[in-house]
Amino acid sequence: MKEYEEWLEYAEKDLEGAKHSISGGYLEIGAFLLQQSAEKALKAVLIKEQKKLVKTHDLVKLSELIGTPKEIQNFCNELNPAYMFNRYPDADGKLNLKNDIKNLIKWVEEILKWVKKKL
Repeated sequence: MKEYEEWLEYAEKDLEGAKHSISGGYLEIGAFLLQQSAEKALKAVLIKEQKKLVKTHDLVKLSELIGTPKEIQNFCNELNPAYMFNRYPDADGKLNLKNDIKNLIKWVEEILKWVKKKL
């Protein structure tokens, strides 16, 4: 298996783990895994196209590096704060997980769909 394929496989597992966590009521863990899924998927494209890994958690930066459409960059901008909720209990993000979690899932699914077409 090629390196970028491994990154995509981990992205897909993170998405499934996120859905499982969310269905169990663990929204913070689910949100974190959603962000991680998007990050790993974007890094898969970066690795395939540019043969390098950029160590960042900033989804917008990653999306810009690989030239995603504006819609995907917007999803990345909305997803970025999701990284904070499970890592920092005092995180004060712009997301309300109870209200926004379905959108987060939808955005990650759209990012993965775009990535799969790109790969």
